[in-house]
Amino acid sequence: MNLLDNEYNNYDGNLGAEYCKDGTKFIVWAPNANNVRLALFGKDEKNYTNAPEEILDMNRGVQGTWNIEVKRDLEGEFYNYLIINSGNEREVVDPYAKALGVNGNRGMVIDLKKTDPINFEEDRKPELSSATAAVIYEVHVRDFSINENSGISSNKKGKYTGFCEHGTTIPGKYTKTGIDYLMELGITHVHLLPAFDYETVDESKPDMPQYNWGYDPKNYFAPEGSYSTNPFNGEKRIREFKEMVKSIHEAGLRVVMDMVYNHTYKSHESNLNLAVPGYYYRQDQNGNFSNGSGCGNELASERYMVRKLIVDSVIYWAKEYHIDGFRFDLMGLHDIETMKQIRAELDKIDTSILMYGEGWTGGWTPLSGEESSVKQNIVKFDKMQIAAFSDDTRDSVKGHVFNINEKGYVNGRTGLEESIKFCIVGATGKQGINYDKVIYSRFAWANEPYQCINYISAHDNYTLWDKLYLTNNESSQEKRKNMNKLAAAIVLTSQGIPFFQAGEEFLRTKKNDDGSFSHDSYNAPDSVNNLEWDRVFEYKEIVNYYKGLIKLRKKYKAFRMNSSEEIRKNLTFLEYGEDFYKENVVAYKIEDNSEKNLCNTIVVIFNPNDEEAFIDLKECGWSVLVNKERAGVDEIYAIEGNSITVPSKCAHVLIKK
Repeated sequence: MNLLDNEYNNYDGNLGAEYCKDGTKFIVWAPNANNVRLALFGKDEKNYTNAPEEILDMNRGVQGTWNIEVKRDLEGEFYNYLIINSGNEREVVDPYAKALGVNGNRGMVIDLKKTDPINFEEDRKPELSSATAAVIYEVHVRDFSINENSGISSNKKGKYTGFCEHGTTIPGKYTKTGIDYLMELGITHVHLLPAFDYETVDESKPDMPQYNWGYDPKNYFAPEGSYSTNPFNGEKRIREFKEMVKSIHEAGLRVVMDMVYNHTYKSHESNLNLAVPGYYYRQDQNGNFSNGSGCGNELASERYMVRKLIVDSVIYWAKEYHIDGFRFDLMGLHDIETMKQIRAELDKIDTSILMYGEGWTGGWTPLSGEESSVKQNIVKFDKMQIAAFSDDTRDSVKGHVFNINEKGYVNGRTGLEESIKFCIVGATGKQGINYDKVIYSRFAWANEPYQCINYISAHDNYTLWDKLYLTNNESSQEKRKNMNKLAAAIVLTSQGIPFFQAGEEFLRTKKNDDGSFSHDSYNAPDSVNNLEWDRVFEYKEIVNYYKGLIKLRKKYKAFRMNSSEEIRKNLTFLEYGEDFYKENVVAYKIEDNSEKNLCNTIVVIFNPNDEEAFIDLKECGWSVLVNKERAGVDEIYAIEGNSITVPSKCAHVLIKK
């Protein structure tokens, strides 16, 4: 128990700078401080290393807070706190700063109303019928538009505003790029890699080649400046971030933010630790910062004021920026109660806001296994929409992420049928699955399908296309394309929430200068990380296959049931030795009783083998909607008779006429 974590110090009010034209009130939580002063630096954004122009003593307030009201118009004023702990005075950026100077080294007083784009108060989220109706597309702000063939204006390349430009195409071709491409692809959610203020890109040198994914948090309440057209101007990054959100909403898509509350980039020297030494971070038995994140520290979410910071931050992004979903990095380092509180607060705003995260940690943590939001504890969330990524799906479909040579279901490993079935039911409980044979899970860890994120590729590790090459470089490109299509079909026809990395659909590759593949491109140059838009044209048959699968998923409720009860009632697996005689084949039937479509019965068949497979359908009258070449909602051909032979390495989806 941390000594500071007592009711005397548990503060429930507002923190940060509260602006009003007549005066701004500053409140900071620093219960152990001997003294706190407010340093004001003036309003010149380019003068970001000057000494304070004015220093004012703050007053000790209730429950460990310090405050002061400065009775004049401070809009645009840069400020920091000077906090004395144990006799040492340190300059600290307000942990609740809503606006920042360049590189996030100073807070800035802001009139948030003035940062709203025109009609932002009328901005509306596109409709989402249920969490399982989501199709999530993970992309980095810079990667999205920086490529020379993105067709996006040079002043918007790599910026928030790159998402705001319509009518863009690959130069010299009619192939759409940018936001128009995303609209046509059919996804529902754009998941942005970290776009809050992070440490490792020097915003003051926008023309210097530099890159980072952003998993190195500095300030949790303001956007990253390097994606803004003017990182010196505290208002600009806020306005442009809101313009991006509004533009994505107008395109009929929602926005998810990737939040990294499990650690900060700096440890002893972080703003949080300088403000309240030792409080914000977990310690090991020797009193050192514990390292469950693998990044040198981990935030103690179970402590009252740390939990408050996390909850306040999420709610602020949801309300001020109209964010539609939150992904939690290393969610296993957050305690269950914190996640429940976030969900409860988001439900007050909008129950359709998504919550999901990595159900694991990055190392040993003092947080007890009982309290940790790891994958196997998702069951403790009851019916709450808090989802975990399914590494069961990821590694069973394509092979282990850290073992280059290990194959998966689509690329040649056998004996994975039960793991694929587990993926199909969205990690819920279902008869017909032998849970002892699922690769990582011995029980259903999701109570409901909306608690499972099915995916095969994300920013981490090799791209799907690179992994298929590394495990099967002796195979023809055509054969590897078929593996890729089969993998996509598994994820996009399974229950739960599908998620894929930007460019997976055009065979994204991350090649280093020496020709090797990058498995961790967090700080690699644009040449490795950028979306190569030319590939949309080059591999349009794969892009169209993804589009068709997404269209199919959207049309038939059967692929996105809302409850495990529905799945148990409507989905049955076809039996090996009764309906087919080929090992490794997985096939299932769904009765679609949603009454929106005339059709009631769908059969899905996955054949990862190098030989064809014969399936006895027991009855006649079937049409094929997905085969090796095509996917969609239109009949490709009708089946004569009551059986089908499915070619090697492909998925088939059949519908009862």
